[in-house]
Amino acid sequence: MNTNKPKKTTRKKNSSESELIRLNKFIADAGYCSRRKADELISAGVVKVNGAVVTELGAKVHPSDLVTIKGDPVSIKEHNIYIVLNKPKDVITTTSDEKNRKTVLDIVRKQTRIFPVGRLDRNTTGVLLLTNDGELAHRLTHPSYEIPRQYAVKLDKALKPADAQKIADGLEIDDEKMAPCDIIISQQDKTKVFITLTEGKNHEVKRIFEFVGYEVKQLDRKSYAGITYKGLEKGRYRHLTRKEVLYLKKLVGIL
Repeated sequence: MNTNKPKKTTRKKNSSESELIRLNKFIADAGYCSRRKADELISAGVVKVNGAVVTELGAKVHPSDLVTIKGDPVSIKEHNIYIVLNKPKDVITTTSDEKNRKTVLDIVRKQTRIFPVGRLDRNTTGVLLLTNDGELAHRLTHPSYEIPRQYAVKLDKALKPADAQKIADGLEIDDEKMAPCDIIISQQDKTKVFITLTEGKNHEVKRIFEFVGYEVKQLDRKSYAGITYKGLEKGRYRHLTRKEVLYLKKLVGIL
């Protein structure tokens, strides 16, 4: 006798029918796969609900039920992800691109939807944070929080101290006031400059140097809110540590 027949889903008596959702939607909402693919997994008998195999495509579950696929639990409860990527050149900082160019999500592939915190131009390299924590992302990019972003800039010629001082004091470009910033000229190579900005305006680094007569040849973001890509080669990423996440949340007043 076959004792491995699919069992009916067990559910707590106090579950409201209005809270039940289709199993394939539960799996899709968890970010595991599409509903169509979820139906295939259900039919294949690899989905369990509260320990029992479920093969009925129309089966419904409660959000608190334990759903596993091939033994791995999935949950529609949001699981926040925090990643730092050392972005390489020729990669677009968007979740998708209409011209089918390579995006950062072609590098950082996650089943859970994540998105970049702010943007970097296609040929700008360096630190890029990605997360699904919308509140943290909003605060990290809002000018009022004055989040520091440090860039290493390679110019077409040596930066004059007088021009560096103008930049540090805060320029007014096209009737837009740039905030004062920190700027350091490398003593070994005066065409190399380190600048720390706190507003996150579009193309601000290139605009600043072009305004005082310089062309930016290379641009690399060394850090964002104190997070660096130390130990990461171009195109590599890592998850932030718990300590780093707590630091970022405290920085923007979430904790």
